[in-house]
Amino acid sequence: MLLLAAATETRLLTSLEQALPTVSDSACLPLAGSSAVRRRLLLTVLFLGAVGLQRTWDLRGYTADGLALLTGRRQAYGYRYTEMFLSQVARADGAERLTDAFTCWATHLWHAPAGGTAQPSALTCYVDGHRKPVYSDVLIPRGLIGRLGVVLGCRELLLLHDEHGHPLLVTTHRGDQHLTAGVPALLARYEQHAEHSQVIRMVVDREGMATEFLASLHAEGRSVVTILQTNQYRDLSSFSEVGTFVPLNTDAHGQVIREVAPARITLLREDHPDAPLCLQVALIRDLRRTVPVRPDPEEALYPSRWDSDLPLEQRTWWREGWQATAAPVKETTAKLIPIVTTEDTRPIDAIEIAQTYIHRWPAQENIIKDYLRPLGLDTNHGFAKVAVENSEVAKRRTHLEQRLARLKQWAQSAGKREAQASRRRERLRKTFTSRSKELYQELWAYQRTLEEQGIADHVLRREVKERKAVADAELEQLRIKEWRAYEQCNTEFHKQERYCKEQREVLRALARLCTIWVRIGGIEPSAR
Repeated sequence: MLLLAAATETRLLTSLEQALPTVSDSACLPLAGSSAVRRRLLLTVLFLGAVGLQRTWDLRGYTADGLALLTGRRQAYGYRYTEMFLSQVARADGAERLTDAFTCWATHLWHAPAGGTAQPSALTCYVDGHRKPVYSDVLIPRGLIGRLGVVLGCRELLLLHDEHGHPLLVTTHRGDQHLTAGVPALLARYEQHAEHSQVIRMVVDREGMATEFLASLHAEGRSVVTILQTNQYRDLSSFSEVGTFVPLNTDAHGQVIREVAPARITLLREDHPDAPLCLQVALIRDLRRTVPVRPDPEEALYPSRWDSDLPLEQRTWWREGWQATAAPVKETTAKLIPIVTTEDTRPIDAIEIAQTYIHRWPAQENIIKDYLRPLGLDTNHGFAKVAVENSEVAKRRTHLEQRLARLKQWAQSAGKREAQASRRRERLRKTFTSRSKELYQELWAYQRTLEEQGIADHVLRREVKERKAVADAELEQLRIKEWRAYEQCNTEFHKQERYCKEQREVLRALARLCTIWVRIGGIEPSAR
């Protein structure tokens, strides 16, 4: 009832009723019915979620009185009548009409113009794209579903929120449309229907980090706040004019966990190589998260061995009974989070820019989850501040322990096979040596016999050559077997080395995982 009172008080129902398409054919019910019928049908569609229904199909088995009470009827409308109403609205371009009406209503509700002010109000808005999979027998454009990490047939929602998290405009597009292709039209459509509001500052996630896209919005007089992609910078040396880092966030004990500094970066534009894009940066340094330091390009050409940190007596990993130790901790540095903006104001307030971008989560990301749940478009967990068992950490630890046990077994098996191949190769080498000595002694004796018989030289050479070819063919077979044993010995040796090296890496991963487990006390809050 509170929702019904709010929809009536804010004139939402009136705005949606006026946006419904008009039908000249009076026989085309229910859209051509009276205003009371149209209003009740709108209420039915709006309040399906309030009575626990997610689709109009659910009306087939609905027998409760809640929806009838909300719509002012003795009985709620059935599935067929409601679906017929929606079909008629869709065929009459009602989706676009209702979207525009909602935009005007939301802007008038949250950003009503001040009395006598002709200048449009400047807004800071958040833009995001959200793809939802659509399972259909008909082939539809495919896109990446971020939550699932797979490419499926889908539709994309483009959402525009103000800085307080109020949705101002939501549009639906093809699933393969990129965010940068839909944002210009989204902003133009919003400003067309919200005459007294103008989007001056836009905040978008990493998907909007495209140089031409940012340059075009900057040329329109809009400033954009976004985040650099990881392949657009290397480390602190990628930025210029880096200022002094100042505290941004602290923990419960007053320790600084994030700090920020102003900086600048210049990015090349493919279409305009002579006009690079200069961006100002709020460079966040997250002291809680570390990343490996990228090695110097010259040092990367000559990497050190994986066991170079061990004492000489512990480098005999090929011997039976060798015990692996954790690999040394790699040199790390605090993770950089570069928030960029196209604003020309110098110097920028790095703290304000960083906080504006971080505000995306309460102002947009969480808002999307909050209204996708009651609409039945998604299922999300973890909003309650309840400590739950960290099953992911336990699962990773179990996987690493199983991997370590397998690596130990594989290393032992590879060592045994290497030893067997080495013994076989030594046996074949001795056989080859003794047999070659025996055959050549026989050949020498045969040659002396022919010489004593006074055989002609050309016949002697021919007979000796034929006898030598037979001996070489026999020795060649022994040589091939010895070489195969040698190759197998080397292969198993390298396998054993690889397994021993990976054991140290797994032990290091387990140590790092235990550190994380201790830091969070063995549990992980379901909401950050």
